[in-house]
Amino acid sequence: MQPQMQTSYRPVAESSQASRAEFLLKTYAHVVAALSAFALLEIALFKSGAAEAFLRMLGGTSWLLVMGALVLVGWLCTFTAHRVQSLTLQYVALCAYVVMEALVFVPLLYYADANAPGTISSAAYITLAGFAGLTAVAYFTRIDFSFLRAVLIWAGICALIAVVAGAILGFELGTWCSVAMVALAGGSALYNTSNILLRYPEDRYVAAALELFGSVAMMFWYVLRLLNRRR
Repeated sequence: MQPQMQTSYRPVAESSQASRAEFLLKTYAHVVAALSAFALLEIALFKSGAAEAFLRMLGGTSWLLVMGALVLVGWLCTFTAHRVQSLTLQYVALCAYVVMEALVFVPLLYYADANAPGTISSAAYITLAGFAGLTAVAYFTRIDFSFLRAVLIWAGICALIAVVAGAILGFELGTWCSVAMVALAGGSALYNTSNILLRYPEDRYVAAALELFGSVAMMFWYVLRLLNRRR
């Protein structure tokens, strides 16, 4: 969940139609660029053998510690993109976030590629279709979905507790948990899209792209997990 935008900023929703169109064009162009960079980075990791090396490196390390470190990096990237004035630093934050997500996905993609061929592309299509549909709902209805914030925070905390408990106690989270997390990811995408349309200042298109990329990545993760369970 992104930090609240400073109230001194003028939301792009209050700007001219041309400014709003330019903001959205820049935002979604950066989302496409981030998704393309993510895909190319994963391809490079697997073709070069770096993915296997990364997994071997994790062999003697607690995955929870690694995930905790990556979550911290993700938070720092999000905070930087929203708060700093330097456009260069905003781009650094976005690039670092893409790299962080690429590393997080290595184990899941490795398992899917080895044990459930075809699920990666299927999950990608489902995720993009779902994200496009949610974006259309937020854009055309113009409903303020800010009321979802408290629900998403609470659900996210519950999900984190379940993941940590499962890792420590050694129990598997079931199919219905994956379904619930897909729904949570969809709610996050809807909330972020609405927030960007109604509250972001027009100079924060990089931060907006980072939030949307994060929503897509989260949805892709749980859709892929769900498809893997069905194989």
